[in-house]
Amino acid sequence: MKARVTVMLKTGVLDPQGEAVRHALGAMGLAGVEGVRQGKVIELDLAPGTTEAHVAEMCEKLLANTVIESYRIEML
Repeated sequence: MKARVTVMLKTGVLDPQGEAVRHALGAMGLAGVEGVRQGKVIELDLAPGTTEAHVAEMCEKLLANTVIESYRIEML
């Protein structure tokens, strides 16, 4: 079994990497992008019996900084 965890900065937290991407796209003449939020995707290969609750614990303890980031878990 696999899980995919998507980690993003929470709304209201400044995203300098996202802003740099937005600016670079505009500088390249690629118009139409008003905002960019950059995050990370983590794919986990799970042992049998590993539950979504276990993955959430992993996120809370290591994979996401829950002060400034939110996460979404997809069990695959």
